[in-house]
Amino acid sequence: MNNEKLIHDWMVDFLKHKFGREYKEIKVNPGGDPDLILANHGLVLSVVEVETEGSITPEKAEAWKQTLQAGSKLILMVPKNTKAKVMELLWQKGIADKVGVGSYDIVINMP
Repeated sequence: MNNEKLIHDWMVDFLKHKFGREYKEIKVNPGGDPDLILANHGLVLSVVEVETEGSITPEKAEAWKQTLQAGSKLILMVPKNTKAKVMELLWQKGIADKVGVGSYDIVINMP
């Protein structure tokens, strides 16, 4: 298993538990887009897509745009050091004001 897939899958699991406090229905979509579907009372409120450095591309930005056109609120979780790149892609696609962008950073402190 490559490191990016490991990080991706760990973040999906982490977010599932984190969002579990706010949403009654959370569906994990392994291997598909979006990664998480957040709903209450059968109504989809948001979808979450976890990205890694290698998965952030103009083609992926087009997929984000398609997700928005389906009518769902989109939340992106991206590596902290790629947030500027992601925002640039969102502006290019004309969807920067419609997407929530969060970031993650893995920090290891050695003695």
